[in-house]
Amino acid sequence: MKKKEWIRFASGKAAPVLGILILATMGAVGPASARAGGSPQLPMHFSGVLSDYTPSSVNGTPIKGAPYEMHGTWTLDLDPARSKAAFSAAFAMETSEAVNTDPDFDPGKLGPHTHHISVTNGVIHAGPMDWQTMCPAVSAVTGGFVVTGSAYVTANGANPPFGNPSPVTICILGVSSTLVPGAAHVQLANFTLTIGSPASAHFGPQAIHGVVSSCGNPGGGERQDCRVTVVP
Repeated sequence: MKKKEWIRFASGKAAPVLGILILATMGAVGPASARAGGSPQLPMHFSGVLSDYTPSSVNGTPIKGAPYEMHGTWTLDLDPARSKAAFSAAFAMETSEAVNTDPDFDPGKLGPHTHHISVTNGVIHAGPMDWQTMCPAVSAVTGGFVVTGSAYVTANGANPPFGNPSPVTICILGVSSTLVPGAAHVQLANFTLTIGSPASAHFGPQAIHGVVSSCGNPGGGERQDCRVTVVP
């Protein structure tokens, strides 16, 4: 059985992290580093895809053209030394085919458009309860961490009509090993993005869901943390 795992950020708080042996130390100056003889710290780079729908209305106010489909990619880079993070996403939206009123189901009638989202100074939250209190409920997950910050959004490359910036909450969630022989799990598997006002008037206030497809450190290759692990 693995030892209990921890991660430390500049806040000085320690938190269990999902089946990876982590014990990072923070000096008064200099970057975080793994203790000698220990396993690597939490991956610094994450990437994946998002795929979800918007609601038709927010607090009774219809969203023009909704419900929309959302499909795209995202990246998240952690700077444990400063407990900071940078996030970006790029995705396309269009009205769901399910509500296409065109008799020929012309996809050009679905209002396709693009969005880019950027967070350059996000704050990492890795306390033992942060993911439970700050993230939406996701079935089966047993841990994770959170990034919050202010996001700037574009619409077809331009400043959007709803304005900037908007608060966001980004969650990376997963499952620790159950130690059951033959069981499979991914330690850091799930992504959610929750966007506040004013952008929530377009995207909705609900969490946008996605998946972690890879994670690792610059120059260090991909880590196992975001891959399927089967208990021997």
